[in-house]
Amino acid sequence: MDPERQREIARKGGASVPSEKRSFSQDRSLAAQAGRKGGEASHGSRNKTDSDAPPKG
Repeated sequence: MDPERQREIARKGGASVPSEKRSFSQDRSLAAQAGRKGGEASHGSRNKTDSDAPPKG
């Protein structure tokens, strides 16, 4: 795809929904909850205790 066409499409990213109708702009606690959930999903293996980890060596 032509890079300029790709940028044009990307610029339209969130323009279809007015900011006042975006759920995170209305409810900050919802945004915080989603952030925590994402962090747990992406870093979940880092939160295991040593007894949960496979043996080293």
